[in-house]
Amino acid sequence: MNSTLEFNDSSITVALVGCGGFIGSHLLRAIFERTSWRVFGVDLDSYRIQEHLANPRFEFLSADLADPEVVKRIAQYPVVVNLAAICTPGRYMAESAEVIRSNYDHPRALADACAQSGSWLIHFSTSEIYGKTAANSGALVEDESEIVFGPVAASRWSYATAKLLTERYLAGLDGLHWTVVRPFNFVGPFMDFMPGVDGDGIPRVLANFSTALVRGESLKLVNGGVAKRCFTSVHDAVDFMFCVFASGEKALSQAFNVGNAANEVSIAELAQLMRSVYAAIKGVHENEVSGVEVISGEEYYGKGYDDSLRRMPSVEKAERLVGFKAKIPLKTALEESLTWFAHHYG
Repeated sequence: MNSTLEFNDSSITVALVGCGGFIGSHLLRAIFERTSWRVFGVDLDSYRIQEHLANPRFEFLSADLADPEVVKRIAQYPVVVNLAAICTPGRYMAESAEVIRSNYDHPRALADACAQSGSWLIHFSTSEIYGKTAANSGALVEDESEIVFGPVAASRWSYATAKLLTERYLAGLDGLHWTVVRPFNFVGPFMDFMPGVDGDGIPRVLANFSTALVRGESLKLVNGGVAKRCFTSVHDAVDFMFCVFASGEKALSQAFNVGNAANEVSIAELAQLMRSVYAAIKGVHENEVSGVEVISGEEYYGKGYDDSLRRMPSVEKAERLVGFKAKIPLKTALEESLTWFAHHYG
C-alpha cells in the first residue's frame, strides 16, 4: 500500500462498509467535504445519506457482508473501512448467535479478501473488548491491559467476544494491511434509533435517555447508573480517521483507542446532565422534564446481563503515532446530540 493517502488524489476510491450508519454517515460527508476521493458505499439502509446518493463521486450498493460476491467486490478498492456491526445491547442479549456472525464471521471473510487483494482494512472494533472492568480500573492501554470477560451464561459478552476474536484474526493473518479502531462511546446526530419509530429493541444509553426525554418517560438507571463511561463526539471520531488516512504506514498493524478521557461521567451523572441540557433546549425548568428511575439490569435487559463498571481509555498512542487528540467537551456533544434528536423525533 502507499505510505500516505493524498486528499486531493481523485484516483482514490475508498470502500465504506456501513456508510449508512451513525458513524458511516458522518465519515461519508467528511470524505466528500475534505477530499477528492470517490466512495463505494455498502449498507442495507440509506435514509441517513439520502443527500449523497446523487453525488457522482458516490456509488451505493444496498447489500451486506453475508454475500461473498459483495465481499469480493469491496476488496477491490485500495482502502476499506468496515463499520458494519450489530452493536446494540438489547441484541447482544436476545440474538447472541447472530451478533457473533455479524461481528466475526463476516469481517473475517472481508479480511481474507483484503489480504488477497492487498487492500488496507481499517476495521472498527469496540472498547467492549476490554471486558469486565472494575470500578477502580485505570486507563485501558491498547497493547498492555489484560482482558477478563464474564461467564458464557452472560450473553452480554457475545459482542465483545466476537469483536476481540476478529482483532486477533486480523493481527495473525499473513499479508493483511490492517488498522483497528476501538471506539469509546461515540455520540452525535443520527445515533441509533427511537424504539417503535425507526427501530426495535433497546438502543445504547444516549438514545435511550434521549427517547425518554422526548416522550416524557423516566430515564432508566440500570443497576443505579454507577458505571462510568467516556463519551466522545462523532466529529472527533471523524477527525481521528483523517489522522489515520494521513499517517499511512504509521497506523499499520496497530489498534487505537479513540475516546475522550476528559469526558468521563457515571451513567447517573449523564442522566442528570442530559435532563439539564434538554430543559435548556426546550426552554423549561429542569423540574418539568422527565426524572430518573432505578432498575435492575436483568429486569431491563433480561437474564444474562452483565457490565463493565469503568471504561477509561489511554489516549497516548493515538496522539503519539497519528497526532490525534479529542477536543469536544461532553456538554457540547450532548447539546448537539439532543438538539438533533428532539428536532428529528419531536
